[in-house]
Amino acid sequence: MGLHVIAGSGPIGSAVAAALLERGEQVTIVTRGVSGPEGTQRIAGDLGGKGGAELLTEAAAGATAIYNCVNPAYHRWATDWPPIADALLLAAERTGAVLAVTGNLYGYGPVSAPMTESTPAGALGTKGKVRNTMTDNAFAAHRAGRVRTFEARGSDYLGGSSMLSMIAFPAWRAGKRALLPGPAGVPHTFTDVRDMAAMLVTGVFDERAHGRIWHVPSGEPTTLGTVIRAAADRLGVPGNVLHLPRWAVYAAGVTDPFVRELRETQHQFRGPFVMDSTAAQQTFGLRPHGFDDSIGFDIARNWAASPAARSTAGA
Repeated sequence: MGLHVIAGSGPIGSAVAAALLERGEQVTIVTRGVSGPEGTQRIAGDLGGKGGAELLTEAAAGATAIYNCVNPAYHRWATDWPPIADALLLAAERTGAVLAVTGNLYGYGPVSAPMTESTPAGALGTKGKVRNTMTDNAFAAHRAGRVRTFEARGSDYLGGSSMLSMIAFPAWRAGKRALLPGPAGVPHTFTDVRDMAAMLVTGVFDERAHGRIWHVPSGEPTTLGTVIRAAADRLGVPGNVLHLPRWAVYAAGVTDPFVRELRETQHQFRGPFVMDSTAAQQTFGLRPHGFDDSIGFDIARNWAASPAARSTAGA
């Protein structure tokens, strides 16, 4: 049994903890609150604050791995991510633990073809550039022999902070229409949070994963409309939605900081946004959960919950 330290207790951190506990591993979660799955040790602390690196270094003494499952508030990435990323990198260097990073697709920017791990980092917006800097710093440290790290990238989630949990479910529970940031019929990849957890845990124990980016095994592309309809049918609710035109997203962002941040990611919903995860599936033999299973998991996790705190669906 090895010690594994997870930074962040949200949907990804909780899924990683569950996967590790199933393996019989010892799990500590470092989070600003005290929440976390049963069977884990919880340590409260702010990794982006003064002493964050020291706190994490102490928690991870002798650890097999540190997992970056943190997800700052969507509109605070530019200020909150750099000190958190620095603390994680420094703790991994001090302890020798593998640093497993939960990534996303923002760093690629607008795309015209399915994304692979070799797609250029063409981000035009702030959030994508922040993530690219984090990736560059981590892999520079890896090449220098200071740390062992890898990054697992997923698309918009099912089962965690998803379009369903953050937008559709709260609106439907209130008897309102869900205001969605794109059209219904555009091909889009969705990633089950349990598949993200499987990739992170697998990569820690398999040295072939280290030193590079991996796309998390995810199901075949579907559409936002298909996801919405499947969830509404499963729940037996009308599932009323309004697919916002681009101008409406920009207008709503004047007063809503969360919607304002969606301006930068409009390309993800206005055109095909497809992630190829062939490399990870072939290398590690991982297979994604089925679409119906993922929809059911999202409903089980999020339908009855109070409206989720606004963050990002693809963190």
